[in-house]
Amino acid sequence: MNQIVEYIAKALVDHPQDLEVLMENEGGVVDLKLLVHPDDMGKIIGKKGKIANSIRSILKAAAIKEEKKVNLVIESKDEQN
Repeated sequence: MNQIVEYIAKALVDHPQDLEVLMENEGGVVDLKLLVHPDDMGKIIGKKGKIANSIRSILKAAAIKEEKKVNLVIESKDEQN
């Protein structure tokens, strides 16, 4: 599932080299954290969160196929420091 997020996000951002997807799998729950360059936050989230919600919808469809639950958190890389 992290490959789906990485593929979509790299197509949207200006700094794909700074993109990072972290995955944590506990039981039937997959937690994905998408870390992007601070300048790319708006491109990933979109107006009123439409792009972020679309990415989440695609992930949920993939998760249903694998019988899992998925959560996506989008953060800027500067929030990590």
